[in-house]
Amino acid sequence: MSADPAKHLPAVREEVPRDLGGAVERAISEVPRPRTHAVADPDSQAELIARTAARQAAVLSGSLALPPGPFGMITVLPDLYLIWKTQRQMVADIFALYGRSAELSRMHMLYCLFRHAASQVMRDYVVRAGQRVVVQQLSAGALKAAASKVGVTLSKRVAGNAASRWVPLAGAAAVGAYAYWDTLQVAKTARRLLADPSLDAPGKR
Repeated sequence: MSADPAKHLPAVREEVPRDLGGAVERAISEVPRPRTHAVADPDSQAELIARTAARQAAVLSGSLALPPGPFGMITVLPDLYLIWKTQRQMVADIFALYGRSAELSRMHMLYCLFRHAASQVMRDYVVRAGQRVVVQQLSAGALKAAASKVGVTLSKRVAGNAASRWVPLAGAAAVGAYAYWDTLQVAKTARRLLADPSLDAPGKR
């Protein structure tokens, strides 16, 4: 079996999950209960939580990328979902540190998790109010449509992620490093939202 992922890329693309929008929707289907509480110095605690979650994401993603070739292909979607669950809990914990759990909605979660990876899509759901970024609240149908758009945007990234499975050790290291960076970006987005005096009314979760 050739280790050159370029030779297998057409097949890899065919293996990329087609229902990424559904996976995104499931990832934000609920806002988890935080494992933290409001503290006097949330910034330092938020940084610690972000780094810890990033390491967990890197280990998860790198481990799932170890099986080579077609065996590794079946781990692509579980990999993404587990990373998103880790990031989802991290966001909930960070909001709780600032005493803002009640304001965290599914749309805020979608924004935090995918703003950096699907910025074009997310731009359609935010408005500027001076220096503030206000995340619009959507109906269940509109939220589903937003998740679907995010899924389409992520499909290109997933194709590259899947291709790396053809190079087990180097691919696993690259996938783990990306998961680490990706998780830190999610934390950065959450903290940027929390820098505002208040978020818009969260609406229905």
